Amino acid sequence: MWRTALAAGAVLAALLTPTAAARADSGGGGGTDIPVLTDERGRALTLRGWNVEDKAGRGEQALAAVTERHFRDMRAQGFNFARLLVFWDDLEPRPGAYSQPYLRKIERVLDWAEKHDVQVLLDSHQDVFGPAFGHRGVPAWATRTDGLPFTPHPDDWFAEYFEPAVQRAFTHLYEDEDLRRAQERMWRILADRFEHHPAVLGYDLINEPMGELREGEDLPTAARRIERDHLTPMYNRLADAVRSVDPGTWIFVEPTPIVGEGVPTGLGRIEDPKVVYAPHFYNTAMEAGADYDPAAGWIETYERAVTRYPKEYGVPMVVGEWGPLNNSLPNMNHFYRDAMASLGRYGSGWAGYVWCYGGGYCAVDGSGAFRTNKELTAQPYAEAVAGTVRSSSYDPDAGVYRLEYDSGRRGSRWTVLSLPPGPWTVEAGGGAVVVREAAGRASLLAAPAARVTVTVTRG
Repeated sequence: MWRTALAAGAVLAALLTPTAAARADSGGGGGTDIPVLTDERGRALTLRGWNVEDKAGRGEQALAAVTERHFRDMRAQGFNFARLLVFWDDLEPRPGAYSQPYLRKIERVLDWAEKHDVQVLLDSHQDVFGPAFGHRGVPAWATRTDGLPFTPHPDDWFAEYFEPAVQRAFTHLYEDEDLRRAQERMWRILADRFEHHPAVLGYDLINEPMGELREGEDLPTAARRIERDHLTPMYNRLADAVRSVDPGTWIFVEPTPIVGEGVPTGLGRIEDPKVVYAPHFYNTAMEAGADYDPAAGWIETYERAVTRYPKEYGVPMVVGEWGPLNNSLPNMNHFYRDAMASLGRYGSGWAGYVWCYGGGYCAVDGSGAFRTNKELTAQPYAEAVAGTVRSSSYDPDAGVYRLEYDSGRRGSRWTVLSLPPGPWTVEAGGGAVVVREAAGRASLLAAPAARVTVTVTRG
């Protein structure tokens, strides 16, 4: 989540030039030729879930707002994935002093996720760099501004990214050798501690990275330069650090959040065999309070732009955050239907923002009931497919999910479907049988090299 006020839209509108916007809208469509995320048995995975966070709790209160209920309730609605926010400033409050209590708190949360069969992405989160600017992320001791000014924007925190001190702090993080080494050590500590935890699926190396604009540079040009010259080498360094202690966990890398404007990323190749591209899916106007405009073509533009990187570099894609602040506007039902269809065309999954109990961005209210239109995110899907998926779709009006896949000639034969609260009827053909149906789950067993069809019907 990165924009919350009208002024943020004005900042981006001023920096996104018409020429850049036109470039962003060119190119082919998305959705095909993108590799899928796989598990240790080679099955094609689909991740659907939510971000889980406690941005307010620090020190002894860190992660206090995250409870077992989060994972129990998500799993009960059919979700199998959580992106857990962790903070460098909590992990290493002083240089070289890593908080063992904080690591134990993370482990406790991961234990809850394992208990409820939710896979977790550990996200090294930052907002406006970190506590030196009143937010969370990079510790104050690792923040260097060269004395440049910083003016808070209480009603528009995203605008704080464009403050000179914040931009310079990113430059130092990317360029100063001692800060590079500190960030690498931080990731070695996390990966070494949680490599073998059954709930951990991957590591998101940094949330929504930004950088320093040059004089006369529009925002899309700056974003592509920062991604090319700073983020690509940083991700390669951090991937090497992770691999020094953890040889097999998926590594997730993000572009700058400017990709949400339909701007293709300038990120280069990350030299690691288990990389996932993890952009975010936000629209400036909607984040500033506007309703969804289906005729504007934003989702189509985003999809064309965002699928270029995983196609070019042959990596899976998972959207790490998405979801507007105001879900009750007249066109938001239309938005959720369009967004869910789009996300299903090209990615291996997503994490909505955010699973909490209340208002604002929260997925559910205090009683655990979905807030307006959020219920459209709970659909049947195939968590793990033992074969090659040919097609997968859900018709929310008819309440029908269809899956077609070719089962493998060897290896796992088990395919697992996730079902939100029902009732649901599961039918399989083409050499597959439904072996087990339980609350929220159906398992199928297929013959080798079969063309399998599955139909899930509500009611």
